[in-house]
Amino acid sequence: MSSVAQCILRGFLVAIVLLAPALMLPGISNDAAQGATLLALIAAIVVMTEYSASYPGLIEFRDAKPYNRGRFMLLAAIIFSLIFLQRDLHLNPDASGFLTAFAISLADTLNFTLSPVTMLVTALPEGLGPDHLASVMVSATLAYVLSLAGLLVFCFGLISGYWPNHSAIFNVWVNLPNFDPTKGVDIVHRLERDGQVNFILGVIMPFSLPALLHLSSFLVQPMTLETPLALVWGIALWAFIPVSLIMRGAAMYRIAQLIRAQRRRVAEEEAALPLPPQSAYSA
Repeated sequence: MSSVAQCILRGFLVAIVLLAPALMLPGISNDAAQGATLLALIAAIVVMTEYSASYPGLIEFRDAKPYNRGRFMLLAAIIFSLIFLQRDLHLNPDASGFLTAFAISLADTLNFTLSPVTMLVTALPEGLGPDHLASVMVSATLAYVLSLAGLLVFCFGLISGYWPNHSAIFNVWVNLPNFDPTKGVDIVHRLERDGQVNFILGVIMPFSLPALLHLSSFLVQPMTLETPLALVWGIALWAFIPVSLIMRGAAMYRIAQLIRAQRRRVAEEEAALPLPPQSAYSA
């Protein structure tokens, strides 16, 4: 019963986070709210099904807590911070709220050339009002700082040995269901290679996404982030996905180190075993 309750709680929390922008932001239409409700319901069902199944499916690191909990808490913190920031800007257009003033002070620090926040703002289409550009600037700054803080906490957990737990058995198949350890080269080299690829993608994505956003304006309708719902989700994903890739890359590299250390211990134990006695007839 406790396992069933945990699965239901996970699905409920996922639904709440996905529904929060549509329920708490001002000026959300009924169609947008209904669409968000449907997506939240589907996501909750998927999460409950994945965590209640005996065999792994799509969700990685299912049995390596608190990895997924940390990522979920980071995404929830980014989304709710952006929601409260937009509500604060809506209620206090003169930027007199505490959260708005704090985000503006952070934006002044990150407002320099080649900053990911500056590149995101400059990639928006021309003709947008200065108030909207300022809103995007402070929102992106707040989300980016929160994502970096979450990444630092995760790296501290890796360095201190808090994750993965050395006293627990780490099952590669359960925690990486889409990773085939028997395919290709050695599993350690593949984990290190995939970890490096995820890390590189996570580092360059905050700088490459604004460029892709600018290029997409020549092909399709440009993204302006003018509606509060689009602004919250667009900036939240822009800040969370790169950090999530870096965390995944660091986790895979850490797993490769654990496997390498386990192989070394097994080799040392086998080398320490005494050789069987030799008979006169042995070759």
